[in-house]
Amino acid sequence: MKRCLPLVLLLLFVLPQTPAVAAAMFFPALSGKTDAAALTVYSSLDEPLARPMITGFQQANPDVAVHYEEMLTGEIFDRIVRETDAGQRTADFAFSSAMDLQVKLANDGYAQRSDLQMSGLWPAWANWRNTAYALTFEPAVFVYHKPSFQASPPPSTRAELVEFLQGNGDAVYGRIGTYDIERSGVGFLFMARDQEQFGDIWSVIRAMGAAGVKLYSTSQAILERVADGRFMLGYNILGSYAADWAARHPDVGILLPKDYTVVMSRIGLVPQAAAAPELGKRYLQFFMSKEGQTIMARELQIPAVSPEVAGNNTATTMREMLGGQLKPVPVSLGLMVYLDQVKRARLIARWNDVLRLQ
Repeated sequence: MKRCLPLVLLLLFVLPQTPAVAAAMFFPALSGKTDAAALTVYSSLDEPLARPMITGFQQANPDVAVHYEEMLTGEIFDRIVRETDAGQRTADFAFSSAMDLQVKLANDGYAQRSDLQMSGLWPAWANWRNTAYALTFEPAVFVYHKPSFQASPPPSTRAELVEFLQGNGDAVYGRIGTYDIERSGVGFLFMARDQEQFGDIWSVIRAMGAAGVKLYSTSQAILERVADGRFMLGYNILGSYAADWAARHPDVGILLPKDYTVVMSRIGLVPQAAAAPELGKRYLQFFMSKEGQTIMARELQIPAVSPEVAGNNTATTMREMLGGQLKPVPVSLGLMVYLDQVKRARLIARWNDVLRLQ
């Protein structure tokens, strides 16, 4: 296995950064009807990347307008719960990279069943009770500043990362970044999976703490610092964001950890309290259709999950190339283990305590 992410995989993962604050966009119906039915979407996907999907959907549904609201993953969850509990209407479709929070919405009754044309054909790992559907397949990667590693290669396993941090003292101090698991749903999910997959994960966290690791809620904050050399390394960064930055910033390098690579998915669902649930299901159906998956694969370079889109069976392709190091996260109730408030608080408390140890 080569240290660097192969180009073919790099091209698979092109998504931009989750927004730091909520932002709303309105897309009028293509038919020009001013009283057109409106679909409301809550999403952690940056609007410029969502635009081709919205355009494709509206071309197939010219009498539908779209309200698109970007927000952080935790904000999506909180807003749907808050609005539903208050007896209000909420989004018609929710799309988030926080798999655990999306499954919790589904399990706790905040999402409704969506029996669609593609439901029976969707991979079993990507479909929870026809309610929560995984629509992407994305790895957590190490990112690095290429000029900082001209003399020697970057660490490619967690054991190598510990050795690197401990052996480089001031040269690396304050120059490594990762997600703040208290504020980043994806960061918390990756940490929870790390604890399951790697028995000595706390030695990694301790080494990062001693190296002055910086914590952020978004990938962009980390990647921009790797790109300009302020950071040498970024740990557990969502590969889709990393690949987008690497494509535009030649000093950003990417590698899949050789010991194991966690693979997560973005999940789409229709909230129980959706104002227009049929429009939400229609949008989800478009996401899962051959047309929608082709737009994702060709225009956005996001790997298609649908078996109808030939040559874009991402799970199969990645497993063929990378074998047992891939540790995909299935859409299941197992995701909710660390959403238990006591367990969650314990994990975060231990994380904070270990990071502070010098």
